[in-house]
Amino acid sequence: MSTQRYLVLHDYGMGGLWWWIRARSVREVRETFAQVEVVDDPAAVARAEGWNLDEVDIDTATPPAGLNELRATRDKQRALPGFGALADKQVLFLRQVWDGDEPATYLMEIGPDGRRVRQVEVAEDGTGIKTDSEDWPLNPPMVDLFDPQLPNQEIDREEFERAWAAARWEDGR
Repeated sequence: MSTQRYLVLHDYGMGGLWWWIRARSVREVRETFAQVEVVDDPAAVARAEGWNLDEVDIDTATPPAGLNELRATRDKQRALPGFGALADKQVLFLRQVWDGDEPATYLMEIGPDGRRVRQVEVAEDGTGIKTDSEDWPLNPPMVDLFDPQLPNQEIDREEFERAWAAARWEDGR
């Protein structure tokens, strides 16, 4: 089977690592490397043509630094139950708990690219604040849909919609 060249990004929050990867499909790239996005926006691809990016064949034994670690992570995940179980979902609803300074539970609607569509932040007192893509100046993929931990975080649409209906808008809309 022939390969195609894909622009691939690992967004680590304050920046990103970019590569051209030759693979048989977008799915093969996402299934081989953890926490990557295949960028298909024509303007972004055109801009990247002028960058001096490494070009890597997906089957290479020694990918460049950064990409090698993402492959190693994926190789470990592949053996775990739940690996890729949610990868083909078009819409996914998740519950993620944050145990930071201000603990909260995040209920998220996730699109097929791993990006948030809508989110409800539920505080310890049960109050909820809802936000959507209009509220986020940046919206990188939040989840890797092949991650074997995701099935344990999945909730149904009804639970999400109840929380969404009960929450108030962050900006008071």
